[in-house]
Amino acid sequence: MSSKKYSHLPLSTSGSVFTTLTGSSLLQTPALNKGTAFPASERKEFGLQGLIPSRINTLDEQCQRAYDQYQSRPNALAKNTFMTSLKEQNEVMYYALIQRHLKEMFPIIYTPTEGEAIQNYSRVFRRPEGVFLDIEDPEDIEASLDRAGAREDDVDIIVCSDGEQILGIGDQGVGGILISVAKLVIYTLCAGIHPRRTLPVVLDVGTDNYDLLNDDRYLGLQRPRVRGEEYDAFVDRFIQAARKRYPKAYIHFEDFGLPNARRILDKYTPEMACFNDDVQGTGCVTLAAIYAAIHVAKLKMEDLRVVCFGAGTAGTGIADQIRDAMAVESGKSKEEALKQIWCVDKPGLLLQSMVEQDTLTPAQHPYAKRDKEWESTNHKSLLDIVRAVKPHVLIGTSTKPKSFTKEVVQEMAKHVDRPIIFPLSNPTRLHEADPKDLFKWTDGKVLTATGSPFPPVEGKDGKKREIAECNNSTTFPGIGLGAVLCRAKLMTPSMLVAATKALAAQAPALKDPDAGLLPDVEDVREISVKIAAAVIRQAEKEGLAREEGIPEGEGELEEWIREQMWDPVYRPLRKK
Repeated sequence: MSSKKYSHLPLSTSGSVFTTLTGSSLLQTPALNKGTAFPASERKEFGLQGLIPSRINTLDEQCQRAYDQYQSRPNALAKNTFMTSLKEQNEVMYYALIQRHLKEMFPIIYTPTEGEAIQNYSRVFRRPEGVFLDIEDPEDIEASLDRAGAREDDVDIIVCSDGEQILGIGDQGVGGILISVAKLVIYTLCAGIHPRRTLPVVLDVGTDNYDLLNDDRYLGLQRPRVRGEEYDAFVDRFIQAARKRYPKAYIHFEDFGLPNARRILDKYTPEMACFNDDVQGTGCVTLAAIYAAIHVAKLKMEDLRVVCFGAGTAGTGIADQIRDAMAVESGKSKEEALKQIWCVDKPGLLLQSMVEQDTLTPAQHPYAKRDKEWESTNHKSLLDIVRAVKPHVLIGTSTKPKSFTKEVVQEMAKHVDRPIIFPLSNPTRLHEADPKDLFKWTDGKVLTATGSPFPPVEGKDGKKREIAECNNSTTFPGIGLGAVLCRAKLMTPSMLVAATKALAAQAPALKDPDAGLLPDVEDVREISVKIAAAVIRQAEKEGLAREEGIPEGEGELEEWIREQMWDPVYRPLRKK
């Protein structure tokens, strides 16, 4: 909703839009095109008579027509292609249509269907979107960013990927540009980031995907991935060029491979406001569900014992967020908090001998336990680990289906009143357990959230229990919005904990223990306001908010935030 009080702000979304374009040039500009919704006055002023049918439609009427066309497409990929085409014609209608059918269309414009589109990128390519940076031509990085056409103050968020670990489908090379595009669509849908103030980037460093290396139609560099010093220098040159060209931009790293994701994030976090959704976003939304669960179970964060089954990028990212929250809540050091988290990966429980053998990633090192403590326990058996640790929380990111067996779950339930169990692996066929089994094996006492949508589970009392989905899209957009609006200098662990608490505060389970541990994605824009407000307040506390004039009152802050969130509505056009 528009606020006259804050309509003067540079990022205000109120009032008219000024343009010099007329006629067919205006109709061919997706950001300004209204199609059949141009009112009579604008048709006359901008020379559109005779270029569009005479009937004037409302946006609602346009969306209904577009939805009918969408429904006629025979499969998910065809629907995805239709939506991409719509976006290239009329940006407002594209976002307005998705908002009207958010839950239905989310899997089409994002995971899982976007993964299929990425796999077919070079085969169905029509037109480029974003910036393509070539490791064989690093000297052109600065010029390529210049050619993107935006002025230095006109980019708020950059999403970049090197395409190595896309949506669980692995190395997709230059097709990674589409995950950068898709993430920015989510930022706009869920947090109102203006679509014209974003920049998708792919770092083309080659590919190790055999099929792409042997595909004549592949559009990226057909060479094995560059690694080591040359790779690091290329990434750094991009970061420095982006910061120089767009000094206010918040940088989001997406789908970098396991050897690089954490390393790159750790390198640049002390220097600038940046974020990695695979590492931090998954951790934040999972932590929010834990906060809601411990409220229901009447536990304290600092007292939890946690087992993370799966210690890749997502697993260690979740562990890190839990560690940071324990430290913030209790005042204990991060090193002390680590003692309450046990990480299990392919070799079993992470042990210090594995560090010495150089078989663990740097992100896994802090979680390695002393070998002596586990000499009498089978550290490769999840059942034995659960029996020894007696965890309050069991989290799965292993992609090992059905690994949370009845024996494991019931062993856990012996030692805690309300076992908190999150099978998060995607897609659904890789989940560690089905929620209905978890309820059955624990006599309905389990508190659960999953990585994919599941239907409610009916208990013995006939009541239906909602199953929360750990959907990152309820989290990272609001974090980014907060960082953008306060022009945060950095993104700190305390800011992420504040964001997580703000998300957890919206959980339906706080009012009804049978409801979900996380809010529904349909409420995501209002959730993003709350998260952004929490991030901004924490940034102010830490002296990291560079924007002036941030309101002091909480109600005024939320009004200030909403005024700067883009909505898919047609604004009046005026000639420059």
